This record gives sequence, C-alpha cells and structure tokens, in this order.
Amino acid sequence: MTFSLVARCADSGMFGVAISSSSPAVAARCSFAQAGVGAVASQNITDPSLGTRALELLAEGSDSENVIELMKISDHMDFRQLLVVDNRGGSAIYSGRKVLGHWSEARDQNVASGGNLLANEGIPQAIVDAYNASNGHIGDRLLGALKAGLAAGGEAGPVHSAGLKIVDKVSWPVADLRCDWTDECPIEQLERLWALYKPQLDDYVTRALNPSAAPGYGVPGDI
Repeated sequence: MTFSLVARCADSGMFGVAISSSSPAVAARCSFAQAGVGAVASQNITDPSLGTRALELLAEGSDSENVIELMKISDHMDFRQLLVVDNRGGSAIYSGRKVLGHWSEARDQNVASGGNLLANEGIPQAIVDAYNASNGHIGDRLLGALKAGLAAGGEAGPVHSAGLKIVDKVSWPVADLRCDWTDECPIEQLERLWALYKPQLDDYVTRALNPSAAPGYGVPGDI
C-alpha cells in the first residue's frame, strides 16, 4: 500500500520522510522524525506506535541497526515494515514475512527506502539512487526521490495520498505537509504545496522563536 524513504542530509543535519500510498492520510500514520535523533517510517498494516518507540530508542543512543533488532520482538512484526535512519547516517530496514504483495527495500548511508504492494521490486533502489544523485535542500531531494519511485512504477494501483515531514534543530517539524486524499496525483499536489511552503519555512521558525524579528505576514489585515 505504500512506498517511502527516510533520510538525513549530511550537510545540514536535517532529517525527513517522504511517503505515498493508495490508502488515505498515509503520512498521518507512518511518518516520524525528531531533530538531532533520526527519521522512521512504520508502514504496511501500520502500527504507529512502532515509529514512536523507534525514535525513543534512537534518542536513548541506539543506532539504526540496533533499533531494528530491538523492535523485532514487538507484537505482530511479521506484518510490519520499518525504515530507520540515525543521527550518524546509519540506515536499517525490517520487512516481515507477511508484508503485502511485491515488496522490496534498499538503503545506503543517510537513506533507506521500502515499499509494499509495489508494481515491481526495483522501486526502492530507484528511490535511493535518486536521493543519492541529488543535492540541495532535503525537501527537494526527498520529493525528487519519491517522484523517481513513482516513475519507476510506484504501487501496483494508483496512489491517493502523500506526505513530506522535515525536522531541523527545533522540537517540532519545520515542514509537515500532506495530501490526505485525491483522485489526481498526490505527489504532484505535494510538490506544489512544497513550492509554496519552502520560501516561508525559515520565517515560520522565526515567528515561533522570535516574533519581533519575524517578517510581516503578507495577508489582508496585516499592518
């Protein structure tokens, strides 16, 4: 039902998750990231508590491979797919034996990708290759890699939802953008939303930390 990637930017230290699915609101259930700690995707017959627990283990000092080993004892893991990248760029993936349909996974330093109910098994590798071949802001890289996965075949059926989550230094996501359902392409809608949000990302952080130094809001009624 899903293909995704979790990633770290070696230059900025930002973490992010990009994900798409035939199911509604996939990013609300499957995307987890914490600044300075790591990024996690918990997918396939999803248990969101796995993402929360994986971040806790990373924050306690476990690396990505150790997190996967510790999480294997969780209930019903045969049904789960879990992707992890840690604050040193280490990546690890777990895919249970009851993951749905054609499933696959691929990883490298700073990035991991996995999917289920895929059109073909080469999609995660296409996502990792696209991420590694790109540069610039992690949001651009994540979306470019997700689009590469769609171009390589994506899910066996049409996707309807997508999400992009980015964390950097502060305790909340600096970007948490979602298309929860559409009959058009959710990744294209997410890309348009990112193009709107990206120029304002730093301003929203400034408004939280130091409102008096923030730029104007640029909306009717702002004086």
